[in-house]
Amino acid sequence: MEYKEARAYIEDQQRYGGEMSLDHIRALLEELGHPEQDLRFIHIAGTNGKGSILSYISTTLTHAGYRVGRYISPTLYSYRERFQVDGQFISREDFTKLTERIRQAVEAIERRGGRKPSPFELETVLGFLYFREQNCGCVVLECGMGGRDDATNVIPAPELCVFASISLDHIQFLGETLEEIAAVKAGILKPGTWAVTGEQRPEVRKVLEKACLDQNIPFFAARPGEAQVLRDSLDGQTFLYRGYRLEISLAGSCQKENAVTAFEALKILQKKGWKLSDRQILEGISRAVWKGRFTRIAENPAFYVDGAHNPDAARKLKESVNRYFSGRRLIFINGVLKDKDYRKVAEETALLAEQIFTIETPGNDRALPAEELARVIADYNPRVEACGSIAQAVEQAHAAAEKDGIILAFGSLSFLGELTRLVSEYRERRPC
Repeated sequence: MEYKEARAYIEDQQRYGGEMSLDHIRALLEELGHPEQDLRFIHIAGTNGKGSILSYISTTLTHAGYRVGRYISPTLYSYRERFQVDGQFISREDFTKLTERIRQAVEAIERRGGRKPSPFELETVLGFLYFREQNCGCVVLECGMGGRDDATNVIPAPELCVFASISLDHIQFLGETLEEIAAVKAGILKPGTWAVTGEQRPEVRKVLEKACLDQNIPFFAARPGEAQVLRDSLDGQTFLYRGYRLEISLAGSCQKENAVTAFEALKILQKKGWKLSDRQILEGISRAVWKGRFTRIAENPAFYVDGAHNPDAARKLKESVNRYFSGRRLIFINGVLKDKDYRKVAEETALLAEQIFTIETPGNDRALPAEELARVIADYNPRVEACGSIAQAVEQAHAAAEKDGIILAFGSLSFLGELTRLVSEYRERRPC
C-alpha cells in the first residue's frame, strides 16, 4: 500500500458509518489490542475554541518535557495535521503502515459479519495506534462533534475533561436547545476524571455541574471576566489573571477566554501531580500558535483568515473586527457548509463589509453553492458577488481592497488552507 492508496482507503469509507454509536470503533480497537488503554488523555469538547485550547495545553506540556500527541480535526494545510507528536505531523510512511494494519483488522471484522467503520472512526483508531507507538506521555484529544457518541469518547476516563464555549451547532445531531447540546457534550465525563469549563451560558453550566455532581467529578470553572487586559493588539494580548501575567500571541476577542480556560486546565494538572511549574505554564501558553483563527496571512493589503462558521463564532468575529478594524474598509470572502446556520452568520457580519465575495468550499459534499450564500447575504448587504472559484475571489478581493483595505476570509475551515496557498501564488505573480 502506498500513501495515496492509504488516503483513498479511508476516504472510501465515507459511504459507511452514520450511526451515533461507539460499538463499531470498540470492535476495531478490540481487534487491534486496545491501544487507547495504554495512553492517558486530556479530552476537549465544546462548540468554539477547542483547537485554540488544545494548542495552549499541548504546547505547554511539550515545553515542560512531556511527549504529547495531538489529535485534531478539521485541518487547514495538510491532512496529516490530524496526527501530531510535539507539533510534528505523522509521516507518510507511518500513516501508510498503520492504515494497512487497520485495513487488515477491518477485513477480519467483516469476515465475522461486522460493519465497516466511518473515516473518522478509522482516523481516531489510527491516532491511538500512532500515539502508543510513539510512546506519548499524554494525548490532547479534540472531540470531532458532540461528545457522548463521538468516536473519541471510546477512551477510558481521561486525566481531565475540558469544555470550551458551548453554543448551538449541529442541531440535527446534537439537539435543538443549549441544554440538550450541553448534555451530549457532557457525555465525555467519566468517573475518575476531573473537569474544567470555560465561560458558559447559565443553562449550559448547570448541565455540566449536574453531570459532574452525579459522577462525583471535581468541577472547576475559569473566570475570564476577571482577567485584566494590559495589551490587546493584532500581534497578541497580555492580561493579569489570578495574580499571573499571561501573554499570548493570538489576536481575537475569544482568545482571552480560551487562554484562561487552558491556564486553569494546566493548573489542575499541576494540582494532580503533573510536573509543571508556573513558569513552564506561562512560557508554554505564550508560545502557542493556532492558525486559521483571526490569522494574518499577508500584508499590503492586510489579509486575515478565520474559521467563524456558526452564529456564536460570528458574534465573536464581529467583536474582533470592531475592536481591531474600526473605521477601516473591509472586504470579505465567505464560504460555508450548507448544514450551518449561515443566515445568522450573515446577519451578524454582512453589514461590516464594503464588499463581499462568496465561494463554494471545494471537494465537500456539504458545501453551500456560492450563489445561494450570496442570495442570503444580499438580504443584509447588497454589495455581494458569487465567485466561480477561490482563485477568482482572491483576485477580486485584492482589486476591491487596493492598498488600504483589509481582506477577511472566514467560514468553513475546509477552504482556508487552499485559500492561503492561492493568496501566496497570486501575490507572487501580480505586478508590483
